[in-house]
Amino acid sequence: MPAPYLHLNYEERRKIARWREAKVPATEIAAKLGRHRSTIFRELRRNHFHDAELRNISGYYAANAQAMSEARRSNLRKLVRHPSLRAAVVDRLQAGWTPEQISGRLKVERATASVSHETIYQYVYSKDGHYIDLWRHLPDHRRKRRGRGRRKPQHPRFADEISIRNRPAEVAARTVFGSWECDLIQFRKEFGGTNLTSLVERVSRFTVLMKNADRRSRPVMDGLIGSLSPLPAHARQSITFDRGLEFLAWPYLQAGLGVATWFCDPQAPWQKGTVENTNGRVRRWLPREVDPKTLTTRQINAICQQLNATPRKCLGYRTPAEVFRDKLMEGDTALP
Repeated sequence: MPAPYLHLNYEERRKIARWREAKVPATEIAAKLGRHRSTIFRELRRNHFHDAELRNISGYYAANAQAMSEARRSNLRKLVRHPSLRAAVVDRLQAGWTPEQISGRLKVERATASVSHETIYQYVYSKDGHYIDLWRHLPDHRRKRRGRGRRKPQHPRFADEISIRNRPAEVAARTVFGSWECDLIQFRKEFGGTNLTSLVERVSRFTVLMKNADRRSRPVMDGLIGSLSPLPAHARQSITFDRGLEFLAWPYLQAGLGVATWFCDPQAPWQKGTVENTNGRVRRWLPREVDPKTLTTRQINAICQQLNATPRKCLGYRTPAEVFRDKLMEGDTALP
């Protein structure tokens, strides 16, 4: 398999300029750099500086050649060459879609022009992307691309019989519809105890958000019962929690809803990674600085609708709402 072609870099261009000034032939320069002679001839032709008024200063200069090359490559970028594609990508970024979701959905829609998620990231962090602050619409709101941090775990104690270690394997494998994960989304302490319950179905990633006045367990469980009780039994089979004290009223939940309840190991909230990931998505609209007491039911429902109408890579770029609806229908047809 032939080695991939690599563009000349700035250091190589500095050597070319120095050797040209010393009258070294292009074929010898190519040999010194380990390049094909056509590469050097093309470089000297395309990146030669011409001054119509002061012809004596015309020539090959490394810095100027590098700038000309970068400008030419920038103009060849797909999102620069296709304004309609660029507009579609920007619109979806501003709507809260990730680059992977945009790329995958374009393929599902069989768009005339597709684009990879890496190309979208490169455009977001390019001068054009920074000019309109596209980085603000990414999940992490980073000016520069870097890795993510980790949340600090919490570790209240629960009985071993309700441990996630006893949860059926098919739930962990996401082969059973109606298995949910639950967590609370907290805000700054100065806003009081108001919080949101975050509830996510593991197979479809369908999300439900509910507002709580405080962290008392019984009202939190009442909210879960009120949200899930309208669903058929096959759509509400189990819920996995972390070991927060707000979930201590799980026997009340089981009696009111008839669901199995499971709890993560101490200091292991990553075991309910689906809802943890969803909480990160919710933070795009509801950072910790938001006063949750000002949130209306309409605003919360709008965020749920946004999440459930956004395509997901793990769902083959279908939306959570589409998958959830299909799974509900499958359960209905299976009934006698």
